[in-house]
Amino acid sequence: MTHRHQLPQSEGYLFLTDGGIETTLIFHEGLDLPHFAAFHLLRSPEGTEALRAYFRTYARLARRLGTGLVLESATWRANRDWAKLLGYSPADLAHANRRAVELLEEIRDGMSAHVAPVVISGCVGPRGDGYRVDEAMSAAEAAAYHAEQIETFQGSAADMASAITMTYVDEAVGVARAARAAGMPVSISFTVDADTGGYPAYYMVNCAHPMHFMHVLDPDAGWTDRIGGLRANASRMSHAELDESPTLDEGDPVELAEQYAELVRALPGVTVLGGCCGTDHRHVERIGRVCKPLLESTQVSLGT
Repeated sequence: MTHRHQLPQSEGYLFLTDGGIETTLIFHEGLDLPHFAAFHLLRSPEGTEALRAYFRTYARLARRLGTGLVLESATWRANRDWAKLLGYSPADLAHANRRAVELLEEIRDGMSAHVAPVVISGCVGPRGDGYRVDEAMSAAEAAAYHAEQIETFQGSAADMASAITMTYVDEAVGVARAARAAGMPVSISFTVDADTGGYPAYYMVNCAHPMHFMHVLDPDAGWTDRIGGLRANASRMSHAELDESPTLDEGDPVELAEQYAELVRALPGVTVLGGCCGTDHRHVERIGRVCKPLLESTQVSLGT
């Protein structure tokens, strides 16, 4: 059973989301993110304000372009293992996840004049490294592990959860099962319908340049209809190269937007567009301006 119908993203209109939050905060804002943990900024007023300013940038962009907006919480690293490295107790971690969602509530409330929907998504990241599998869990283990964070989101104002940069199928399956148990819609980038009863609302492709995956997305294959979002990297570099790079590769925003347009034309289910490593509001704005007319023309052709 899929729960995409519970989310306004299912209506076929463009929803923007943010770019690469960690790379933006580190390379553009000069902030220190130990273990790439953006949620750690919530421990100080200065860090909280940096996150508030970051999300307001995308809120203004969505309002300016007249699109929907998915606000993704800064909680990609806010799970038990990463939090332990940063000295968080379980209670501290739960508070951080709740506070991250509350911050997005503030942003949404400040957009009261914005007529398009604003969706708050609780971001779930991998238990381990985002680029490689160190120690794999079974799907059952992953469901139990990620249930802690997802249950916290379920008790907050989050409208959905999303698994970002999952590195192997069993962990993605576990996140989907944990979300189903909590009764929360969830988006995941892996095709795990057979193991979750089709529960994920939609799948996303993230943390890779379009040139790395465009060739495998066959528009005639049934599974590609389930892809609802794209969050590509700005850089054409491999994950290994990105991991070792001391500088930020911002790629070519114009080229990236045209590649997104090509993907939107080929994948009719895609409505959520943002970025990942190396992207920022400039990339997302370019993507939004190029892709919005494509989605609007599709709506007209469908008579909606």
